[in-house]
Amino acid sequence: MSVKSKRTRFRAYQLGNAGSSFSYFDGDRFVLIEARFNEINAPRIRQELSLCGARSVHTLHITSWDRDHCSPSQLTEILEEFSPSRIEYPGYLPHSDSGKQSLSIIKQYKKAVREKSKIVQVTPEYISGLDPAESYGYKDTLHHPKFIDEESSNNNSTIKHFRSGCFNVLSLGDVESPNIAAGLRRQRTIKQEVDVLILAHHGASNGFTTSAFIRGVRPSVAIASADYSNKFQHPKQEIRDLLHKNRVKIFTTKTGDVVIYSLGNHTGKYRLVNLKGGSDEVSSRYDFHAKKTSFLNNNMDTVRARISKGNRGPKR
Repeated sequence: MSVKSKRTRFRAYQLGNAGSSFSYFDGDRFVLIEARFNEINAPRIRQELSLCGARSVHTLHITSWDRDHCSPSQLTEILEEFSPSRIEYPGYLPHSDSGKQSLSIIKQYKKAVREKSKIVQVTPEYISGLDPAESYGYKDTLHHPKFIDEESSNNNSTIKHFRSGCFNVLSLGDVESPNIAAGLRRQRTIKQEVDVLILAHHGASNGFTTSAFIRGVRPSVAIASADYSNKFQHPKQEIRDLLHKNRVKIFTTKTGDVVIYSLGNHTGKYRLVNLKGGSDEVSSRYDFHAKKTSFLNNNMDTVRARISKGNRGPKR
């Protein structure tokens, strides 16, 4: 495996209320993460599509049935405007009325489009049927749910490692189990390749995000999707302190969108800009280098030796 030139963009969108909205573009496919689409983030999503040169949303990836991740009315708007070619939706059955309504909307969409789109329920069975991931690759990997937690729907969130671009992003949904965290930090692709970490449950201090997890994953950047008015005061101060102690820069959508994009020949360097709310004015910027390209720039014998150790994380 050699370094590829992959024009890549990631964006965390300000919503103006509780919830999450992100996108990831790997040079070919535009992925919208979470089914949120309101008067604040909708124009920015359209702008991002234009900046990427993408005609439409290729994949809609939903991590949770909770309304702050998937709003039925906003889901309908996304499907009507963008007609995604692929939908990845939660593998557990929704318990809330809004979740049930969202599932019904997706099933109706599946009937309407038939073979034109691939609609995937990310269940433990679906994940167990995937092939093992290769280290230092450019294929996205799905890591959870490996089981259904009947006591906590948060622990049934879909966990996906977006690896197909120049830099990698780990999406964790609302998971809160320390056991899930421990399993993830033992995965070779996660330990060695995560650049941008979307904090679990908006930056909650619930036992998932620990010093052991952060030291194991070693992200360069952590993102918390949280509005100023959120009643839980996410991201929690103890999470901020933990990240600071481990020299991980944290950014939130409280003040505006967070945009990350590849630089130069799109083989490793990337820049983060924190935008001021409601504008394209930059409040701060930082430059980084993707971890996997550091390995891929080694001689091939070194790369093969590392890859031969294997990885049991699944891939899509």
